[in-house]
Amino acid sequence: MLVKTFGSAVHGIDAITITIEVDVTQGMKYFMVGLPDNAVKESQQRIEAALKNSGFRMPRMRVVVNMAPADIKKAGSAYDLPIAIGILASSGQMLAHEPEGGQSKLSQYIIMGELSLDGSLQPIRGALPIAIQARKEQFKGFILPRQNAREAAMVNRLEVYGMSHIKEVVDFLEGKIHPEPLKIDTREEFFHAQQTFAEDFSDVKGQEHIKRAMEIAAAGGHNVILIGPPGAGKTMLAKRLPSILPPLTLHEALETTKIHSVAGKLPADATLIAHRPFRAPHHTISDTALVGGGSIPQPGEISLAHNGVLFLDELPEFKRSVLEVLRQPLEERKVTISRAKVAIEFPASFMLVASMNPCPCGYFNHPEKACTCPPGAVQKYLSRISGPLLDRIDLHVEVTPVPFLQLSSSQETEKSSSIRERVIRARQIQQQRYQDYPGIYCNAQINSSLLKKYCTIPQAGMQLLKTAMERLHLSARAYDRILKVARTIADLEESENIQIQHVAEAIQYRSLDRENWGL
Repeated sequence: MLVKTFGSAVHGIDAITITIEVDVTQGMKYFMVGLPDNAVKESQQRIEAALKNSGFRMPRMRVVVNMAPADIKKAGSAYDLPIAIGILASSGQMLAHEPEGGQSKLSQYIIMGELSLDGSLQPIRGALPIAIQARKEQFKGFILPRQNAREAAMVNRLEVYGMSHIKEVVDFLEGKIHPEPLKIDTREEFFHAQQTFAEDFSDVKGQEHIKRAMEIAAAGGHNVILIGPPGAGKTMLAKRLPSILPPLTLHEALETTKIHSVAGKLPADATLIAHRPFRAPHHTISDTALVGGGSIPQPGEISLAHNGVLFLDELPEFKRSVLEVLRQPLEERKVTISRAKVAIEFPASFMLVASMNPCPCGYFNHPEKACTCPPGAVQKYLSRISGPLLDRIDLHVEVTPVPFLQLSSSQETEKSSSIRERVIRARQIQQQRYQDYPGIYCNAQINSSLLKKYCTIPQAGMQLLKTAMERLHLSARAYDRILKVARTIADLEESENIQIQHVAEAIQYRSLDRENWGL
């Protein structure tokens, strides 16, 4: 008898419904067609053991499993459960094929789950995009492992049933048990979780000028690099950047959660990601792990940092090839992974925060310790970072060690919540300004034409900029970056026009553009 069940294949960060046709007839052998990978082919042994240990049997007949559409590669072990249910229904071991309201009950549900040999269900990847697609195609519900139920239940108008064993699934489809679908108040949990942060800027002693630079970076969406000796607080400051960024919107949170779901990075019983991601890969990372890839492309670190922060600690220690692949995503805010048979696009709109020592020993320009590097070592160390990559970083900030008096002070410093309010107001100004320009939400994203339109400066400011470029030997690429940063500083002060003091402050954030830096 021919039976159809329905599963789903994750393609990028979206899902495609898969029809699983199972036909059990007279004959011998087990056949699986429809472009399955090795993990799907191995399901026969898992299914046979799971059925046997759950009180069922594998039919000793000719079993044909077809997974349509046949031109899409099926990967992973999550198809175990729908195939097993199809075999049980097709061999007459369960009665789920009885019509319910004139429609087969099996046809109303997406079913996904990996089977253990004892019949228990193991978690899957991509539950959220699968649930979104199921609702879009008007399925009644989604049956999946209990560990993924909260993730899928974020999608409203879809009945989500978290199951722990194949016997439980069979009893539900036969109508022997009537569990309540899982329901969660996504909005309430999401907005409640947005208010709590593990790190806060009030923990940072001193470093007021660095905090100011981080506030400007957050307000304008600017990329930033921190240069300073070991122990100066670069990593500590970077980790606290998400706490002053504007809160995620529901749309951003959903998109971010989908990426983490596909990558299998969501913890058990997770719901919507409420905080902007902070990803800090080690400098030994490969270019494929950073941008994404694989035979079946998976999102990399830059996509996992989507709508958040990508922190690259000790930037010159990363391989040159790894850093160069960042150039296109930083401009286009997406990455396309192309393979012989497939091309998948992942979003990658992130703020880049990098840190580095000024030299190999780390103590160049240190107020107390002497640099032990030979002549030319500072420039050689900096040259590991290409000019085109530095060109995409708006703020260069020198971090100095905190004096003991400031470090031991008990005086309270400004909290992240206060800084965040100023950042949100500045972002609202920018959103209103660029509302007629799709894809542009902050000052860091504007192009040359918008720069001329919205970043005009007074004659005195132009003269100051001219003098600074000549005396500090700033490179030509610093010009646009200074104007963008000055526009953000003006927005933080809620000033309609860029003033001379805004330009003056922006100029000091171009340390690495000085031709004599490191000499």
